[in-house]
Amino acid sequence: MSFEKKLKEMSISIPEAPKPVAAYVPAVKIDKYVYTAGQIPFVEGKLKYKGKLGKDLSVEEGYEAAKICAINCLSAVKSLIGNLDNIEKIVKVTGFVNSAPGFNEQPKVVNGASEFLGEVFGEKGAHARSAVGVNELPLDAPVEIEMIVKIK
Repeated sequence: MSFEKKLKEMSISIPEAPKPVAAYVPAVKIDKYVYTAGQIPFVEGKLKYKGKLGKDLSVEEGYEAAKICAINCLSAVKSLIGNLDNIEKIVKVTGFVNSAPGFNEQPKVVNGASEFLGEVFGEKGAHARSAVGVNELPLDAPVEIEMIVKIK
């Protein structure tokens, strides 16, 4: 089954790539790889979640925010390659989690992105990953996700 059809079956539409909030582009293609900029949980131009995990938001809310970030990463990839069926492999995911002091469940939060990618891409969605706690993120976003994707 195509990845585009799978997303449709999951009732997920890939939006246009979010507009950058600073001086960068959403993604860069080099040879057979696309490198995305960090994406935050924008939905229709607005930040859906704000704040720190372990203080303002639950792990479950962070998980959902990470999933939205992954969708936004895919939109950045799609803007360069035209169709997500051109993806050969999700290679690497890096997740940054806006963490309150003492919060150490970053991997559970970033699972929102990883499990979503696995559901869409199956074995081709299995990737290397880092889940990093940080003390602040742009616009008080709770999560920022970036990825490296190999294309056909």
